[in-house]
Amino acid sequence: MNKSRHRFLKWLLPILGVVIIAAILWGIQWATYARPPLPEAIEALESDDLVRITDEPWLTFSPRRSTPTTGFIFYPGGRVDPRAYASLMREIASEGFLVVVPEMPINMAVFNPNIADEIIENYPEIQNWVIGGHSVGGAMAAQYTGNHPEIIDGLSIWASYPPDSTDISDLDIPVVSIYGSRELRVNDESVAERKHLLPEDTLYIRIEGGDHHQFGSYEIDPEDHRATISRDSQQQQIIQATLSLLESVTDTSGD
Repeated sequence: MNKSRHRFLKWLLPILGVVIIAAILWGIQWATYARPPLPEAIEALESDDLVRITDEPWLTFSPRRSTPTTGFIFYPGGRVDPRAYASLMREIASEGFLVVVPEMPINMAVFNPNIADEIIENYPEIQNWVIGGHSVGGAMAAQYTGNHPEIIDGLSIWASYPPDSTDISDLDIPVVSIYGSRELRVNDESVAERKHLLPEDTLYIRIEGGDHHQFGSYEIDPEDHRATISRDSQQQQIIQATLSLLESVTDTSGD
């Protein structure tokens, strides 16, 4: 009996070891996975005579033809590669704004919501700071704004809303909330339920036919595609709304 048990354990322990190692590797892969950028986002990462793009210590888009006084910090959506927003950030930067997109631990902004502190410290020449984000990144951008009202001059929320614990309704800053009509979770009802958390004059932009994923350019499963308008059409509306916010902050500071 003891010999049989010994032989059983002799075979079982190596098998368990393999299973445990496989589970660990799977867990690491799951935790670090980010939706990869589409080819057009990769193409947008090339510097040209309008925008200089660097990736250390953060993905940064710097205008070449002007010296920016306003910066835009953008928190990526959960489990999305920061490069997936390159097309939008490049166009925003080309209009004269510094844009910084930090990479988050295991691709989730909730694990480093205060990374904006380091970014702001790294660019002392920037006079005005606007922060924004997509999905969970937008929620963390709103939270950062609430915790640093003396630093942030504007907020751009993409397909998201503030956490219930974040009330910035008393702040005198411009805020824009952008979401698609084809969203599942961020819709008219869920946005309306949280209007009391944002300033009364917050601008709400509902993109007809837009969905959650076209706020970036990254790979998704076909069944997750819900938009009835093109990615370019949706992103142009997002860009214009965000540029208007950035311009209003810049104009106000120059008065």
